Amino acid sequence: RMLVQLLLIGYVLAWLFGADNGLLILLVLAIMLIASSWIAMGTVKEHRWRLLGASLGSITIGGGVTLALITQVVLQMEPWYLPRYMIPLAGMVFANAMTAVSLAAERLYAELGHGLKWEEARLTAYQAAMIPVINSLFAVGLVSLPGMMTGQILSGVSPLIAARYQIMVMCMIFASAGISTAIFLTLSQRRTATAAQSG
Repeated sequence: RMLVQLLLIGYVLAWLFGADNGLLILLVLAIMLIASSWIAMGTVKEHRWRLLGASLGSITIGGGVTLALITQVVLQMEPWYLPRYMIPLAGMVFANAMTAVSLAAERLYAELGHGLKWEEARLTAYQAAMIPVINSLFAVGLVSLPGMMTGQILSGVSPLIAARYQIMVMCMIFASAGISTAIFLTLSQRRTATAAQSG
């Protein structure tokens, strides 16, 4: 199954990279956002529909702002939707935002279920959601080399240039996770507080 999936996505990406159509890339980004928002709420399936809007809004804003900053300000892509860069970077941004939001939702409901006040549960949820990202920042270059940096080095890129790109990626991941989680916890306050009171 893994082999088939990777080969299939390889063909799809090859087709997308050859497409010079900004609307098509926007459609792909929209599909990625909807899918990541739905998957993120898998940790709280009984509340999935109630929180889906907050999940979609937080990943769209947090991930979208981060992606726009990286592609349009840092990399200054021409055209703005250059598929070879836009799609892989969007995948990294949305995937990490999705994971952080998912962890925040799960921990938030767990702490509310233990009787914590909403403000305390929110703080605990935010801290828990950021642990994987913070650990990866501490470990990068010491415990392991990230996949992107390794791939660039193997393809002949200078290690110094690869390191610069990896710094950009790590900052991008940290920003998207932090912003998306903060927005999610803000947008979901009324819904989760109501659920906690009714529970």
